[in-house]
Amino acid sequence: MTMNVQDSPQSNAVGRLGRLLIAGFAAAMLAAMPADAARAQAAPDGGPLGGSLANPPDSFADLVDTLLPAVVNISSAQTVSGAPGPEIPQFPPGSPFEDFFEDFFNRRGAPQRRATSLGSGFIISPEGHVVTNNHVIEGADQITVVLQDDTTLDAELIGVDPRTDIAVLRIQTDRPLPFVAFGDSEQMRVGDWVLAIGNPFGLGGSVTAGIISARARNINAGPYDDFIQTDASINRGNSGGPMFNMDGQVIGINTAIFTPTGGSVGVGFAIPSSLAESVVGQIVEFGRTRRGWLGVRIQTVTEDIAESLGLDVPRGALISSITAGGPAADTDLQPGDVIVEFNGVEIEDMHRLPRVVADTPVGSAVDVVVWRQGQLQSVQVVLGELEAAEQAGLLDDLGQMPTAPATEELDALGLALAELTDPLRNRFGLSSATEGVVITAVADVGAAADEGLVPGDLILEVNQRQVTTPADVAARIDDALQADRNSVLLMVDSNGDVRFVALNISALRNDG
Repeated sequence: MTMNVQDSPQSNAVGRLGRLLIAGFAAAMLAAMPADAARAQAAPDGGPLGGSLANPPDSFADLVDTLLPAVVNISSAQTVSGAPGPEIPQFPPGSPFEDFFEDFFNRRGAPQRRATSLGSGFIISPEGHVVTNNHVIEGADQITVVLQDDTTLDAELIGVDPRTDIAVLRIQTDRPLPFVAFGDSEQMRVGDWVLAIGNPFGLGGSVTAGIISARARNINAGPYDDFIQTDASINRGNSGGPMFNMDGQVIGINTAIFTPTGGSVGVGFAIPSSLAESVVGQIVEFGRTRRGWLGVRIQTVTEDIAESLGLDVPRGALISSITAGGPAADTDLQPGDVIVEFNGVEIEDMHRLPRVVADTPVGSAVDVVVWRQGQLQSVQVVLGELEAAEQAGLLDDLGQMPTAPATEELDALGLALAELTDPLRNRFGLSSATEGVVITAVADVGAAADEGLVPGDLILEVNQRQVTTPADVAARIDDALQADRNSVLLMVDSNGDVRFVALNISALRNDG
């Protein structure tokens, strides 16, 4: 997947005219349609789906007129070192040439240049607070904000949050500043109209319109990914600009696009206001973020894990370990617990928990509902501060969620494998010193079942070569297939009983 924080070339005038004509024709047809006919598209029980569009906008012009003054252009500059100079010639130690050339190159120094970047932002308070993306101003030693009337102001950096790619600036002027307010992105639905305003290609205030294409997108940008996806054109320089709903409220911060070519292909992403507003509020109040911290490492609850724990469906976040010295360490929370509710909020999956915890005030006493040994239990936790834990060295990954263990499914053999992790050790009752590749599932019918392999067995070797990952096992089996063999020799540890198993792999060849 290609993810660039930039924007794409605009479509040509003929294409725009064609789309406008089509849109106008559709709107006219809808307006001419009798109300009863429009309602008749709604699906009766058992009938086809359908519906009618209520009050499609004739124009965005009036709304745009009120919003443009609060949207600003941002330019930042920093001094960076250029290409390194020529290497100092090597002379014998103590040579007079050594001192001469060292002194010459030190005085000459490395060449430097001024690097600039362009982006967008929006004013959120009469005091002049401006919101933009962190990547727009990152590393800058000079930040300039240009208002709609071309007034240029120096900006002060209040604070940044690299995890969500948000930065807050402040500008000062003698005149009143227009500003916009955050709306509730949680109320937005797929298909709702949105406006994106920004500074594409440094052209100045430009407006694009589109709809929300998807919600809660995870693009692997950070631990709190919850992006709004839109087809409104977002181009280079739009980063940090606002995404508005039809009430003129900011429901997103335009941040990234998906692009295989470097240009916009109609897949843009915005940080939702439900996440951004709290981050911005913390930066304005404290100059930095103050996130809640639970002090647990978590992983995804897969279908196999859910079944083994007696959960009806895969849900929640599985605790893989408790951080020593963290808030959870002073409670009854345990590795193997599945957090299904936090502070009254249902946790549908692992990715939901870090966002909910982060948005909860530091020092709050919250109820955590976990699934343990086939029943729900409630544990109260007093949250700590994530940033303070980082400074204290209690985190080794800056709060990032652990990568899920590597897995491999050999369906033709009726076998599923996984890299051995602490949660899997707990699940199968294996010691901390255990090594190998763990079998997580065995089909009722297949080569694995024929040889008596069961979940929890460890594969130590394949064809007398040690394996430590599922990929190792797959590679050894592939080697055997390439050598035209019909079986591989496994060394298997079953609860401390080590044995060899000749596993028939011919089904993989037949499976193609």
